[in-house]
Amino acid sequence: MAWLEITLSTGAGNVDETAAILTAEGFSDLVIEDQTQFEEFLEQNRACWDYIDETLQRQLQGLSRIRLYLEDSDGAGLARLRDLARRLSLPMTVTAMEDTDWEESWKDNYGAVEVGSRLVVLPCWLGGEPHGARLPVILDPGLTFGTGMHASTQMVMAAMEELVQPGWRCLDLGSGSGILSVTALRLGAKSAVGVDIDPKAEDAARENAAYNGYGAPEFTALTGNVVTDRPLMDRLARETYDLVLVNIVADVIIGLAPVLPAFVGDSGTLICSGILDTRLTDVTGALEKAGLTVTGLREQEDWRCITAKRRHL
Repeated sequence: MAWLEITLSTGAGNVDETAAILTAEGFSDLVIEDQTQFEEFLEQNRACWDYIDETLQRQLQGLSRIRLYLEDSDGAGLARLRDLARRLSLPMTVTAMEDTDWEESWKDNYGAVEVGSRLVVLPCWLGGEPHGARLPVILDPGLTFGTGMHASTQMVMAAMEELVQPGWRCLDLGSGSGILSVTALRLGAKSAVGVDIDPKAEDAARENAAYNGYGAPEFTALTGNVVTDRPLMDRLARETYDLVLVNIVADVIIGLAPVLPAFVGDSGTLICSGILDTRLTDVTGALEKAGLTVTGLREQEDWRCITAKRRHL
């Protein structure tokens, strides 16, 4: 099916009003690109991340526009849009797009990703292909965060290759897609528990574990916040773990720091990643204050990954 991409340049401050008019006229699935809204969103959610793609910021510089798509055969819809743009005095451009299977084309962005010396991350549609001697970690990359392509995740996986021992019990906080839990099981762990605050992540992690042949009791997926959800904290703290994984962002790790020693126990190991080099001192300070000692550091691009142990008095 061929499509037309229509772009309406709204001008700063008018994008919301224009979007409301388009919606009222029956046009949906609008793509809004507005520098002001983007910057406001970042400011309101600054605690959720430390890093924003500078390329994306440059692309949005000075932009305030709305894009939408029509089938190239929808002449009536196109005429209505032209009339609406004329009435609102908005510049409008129409671009013919290639006839592409959009439902499948996104898969072109994902292939096999070799990580460390023993692992390979495979999208689920490549799960049956040969992968040599490497251990496969099979995921549906469209489900939720955690595809194995980011430096923070790759550093954790490489560290796990060196650390995980047969029979280990692992706890994955901020588990997302479940990639690290699956990795632990692939490397010989006896069990892995993945916890995320997003209910969608629980379903995604359970599904990804199933792609790799894992289910209960080997893998358990839970939803909740271990800092504020006392029943969840108590449930998890009934046992200690040989390996605790926290691949999130600096501020979240700092918030988690006081509860991490209860999970790590006397002999367990903690791996924290998702830390920009500019936040490394903040994170290590929080971990040390909580009673943990940093034992290792990995670096990849601007990101850092910490290994730590519980400090014995």
